Amino acid sequence: MTAARPVPAFRGGAGRLCLDFIRTLRHGGTADVEEELPDPAALLAWVRQFGPAGQFGPEESTGEGQDARARVLREAIYELITAARGQAGVASCPAQARETVNEMAALPVPAPWLDPAGRLRWGADDLVVATLALVARDAVDLVSSTAIGRVRHCAGHDCRALFLDSSRPGTRRWCSMNTCGNKSKKDTLRDRAAVGQD
Repeated sequence: MTAARPVPAFRGGAGRLCLDFIRTLRHGGTADVEEELPDPAALLAWVRQFGPAGQFGPEESTGEGQDARARVLREAIYELITAARGQAGVASCPAQARETVNEMAALPVPAPWLDPAGRLRWGADDLVVATLALVARDAVDLVSSTAIGRVRHCAGHDCRALFLDSSRPGTRRWCSMNTCGNKSKKDTLRDRAAVGQD
């Protein structure tokens, strides 16, 4: 009997649901790439952490191939956002990526309802797919708004995650001050100390 693989704690705080979603591929394009959605269990864990229907029951599961579908959507959203940030804008996005995002955005999203105790609940025929539809809609909204001009790459040399800079001056450099920001500052202090010792 093999032990279950621990479910990762996903990073949040990117400022938009779609940006948190694409962060599930760490260090993309490098030798240190790390896939955080390798299987249906990981996708379900992400949906529980970030979707509005996080309180759904333990019997909820993902359909066959939904994790692969989620990874395709994630790549399409990344391509769409990258194109939107470029000089040519969304028009330069590959058609397949744009169609993938549009198709997912057209699907039903979780619907709110009140239970007998007056608590807000969320329902859908398939909560995983419905949450991915929310992610896709958020990406469409982001790239068609002025907020796209505030999307930045983290300045952390080993991070490069995308985040929405909501700071007033628009000069935020790191996806998280607690991780990348502090690491960068420690590296700078260490480098200065090393130069001082030479």
